[in-house]
Amino acid sequence: METNPERILIVDDIFSNRLLLSSALEGLGLASKSVGNGQAAIDLLQEEAFSMVLLDIEMPVMNGLETVRYIRKQMKDPVRNMPVVALTAHNPNEYGDEIQSAGFSEILTKPYSIDKLQNLLDKYLTKDNSKN
Repeated sequence: METNPERILIVDDIFSNRLLLSSALEGLGLASKSVGNGQAAIDLLQEEAFSMVLLDIEMPVMNGLETVRYIRKQMKDPVRNMPVVALTAHNPNEYGDEIQSAGFSEILTKPYSIDKLQNLLDKYLTKDNSKN
């Protein structure tokens, strides 16, 4: 039986941003699914397994800070402890310690490069699924 590939959840309210990240991940050999706000992400995380979440900070309905706090405090393992990376076009220093204290694993600033994305994936995703 085939092992489950790593899957990434992309959460961004701007369709073109979701499409760009999805295409980049596909080019790197990874599957992804995308939604447009934090509430949709929470709903999906309760139904499907993902290895990582790429989460925009500024969104309607439920923003990235609210979403990561919910994931860290309300959801069960392994979702609670999965890597959640903040996506922002703003200077990360604008948010001060709020991003760190909210529970993000780290910040990926826009514009993204394939190298930045690959380094992030190498850092957080396992290459060996034999531990399962």
